[in-house]
Amino acid sequence: MHFHILTIFPEMVMAVLGDSVTGKAIKAGKIEVSAVNIRDFTNDPHKKVDDYPYSGGPGLVMQAQPIYDAWESVCKSLTGDVRTLYMTPQGRTFNQEIAHDLSKADDLVILCGHYEGVDERVLDEIVTDNISVGDYVLTGGELPAMIVCDAVARLIPGVLHNDSSADTESFENGLLEYPQYSRPETWKGRSVPPVLLSGNHQKVDEFHHQMALLRTRERRPDLIEKYNLSDDDIKFLQSHSSSDMIL
Repeated sequence: MHFHILTIFPEMVMAVLGDSVTGKAIKAGKIEVSAVNIRDFTNDPHKKVDDYPYSGGPGLVMQAQPIYDAWESVCKSLTGDVRTLYMTPQGRTFNQEIAHDLSKADDLVILCGHYEGVDERVLDEIVTDNISVGDYVLTGGELPAMIVCDAVARLIPGVLHNDSSADTESFENGLLEYPQYSRPETWKGRSVPPVLLSGNHQKVDEFHHQMALLRTRERRPDLIEKYNLSDDDIKFLQSHSSSDMIL
């Protein structure tokens, strides 16, 4: 998987994605990340990539020409249909299902907007997916782009130290992840649930599933409504409160 990020702040993007899990994956050759500086493609001698909107009003709009030329410079080395994401609060809200879909691509081009937006003509020309990370407005598209890269990269085989880790995380099976515990066995008077020390893998799996049910009902009841509850799940939820998680 190769992420091509079109941005006016390439150092910002690489400073974050070049560290932690994604940074290790880059060094190991599991993924590639290229931050393409849109300013390198402007015809303006002062590297300007924005101008006033024709409609008037406050703010500036990113111009079509440098964005298109930056995009074209990336795409000329790619084969097949190019999937280009534009990070915008007007897009589909990003979730784990979308992350899985995007992880199937060999290349993803991600456009980071700024100012009051981007000239609509270039968006119509190059964008295949409008993606939002939530119903709020940020200064630019770099942070959302990095969120998408991080979430998608984790699904690429070999990126995580243990590939099975991704299978048990929140949203992977429609539920939030169950509570996790580590050493010491007792901390501030609170002990690790005994079942996790039992060595009985079947009981541990059952406990994890039940705690995931309780946590999801408590924190994201909307997910429980969509989840295909078994008869045993229904009986368990009916007989337990969310406070039972800490027992």
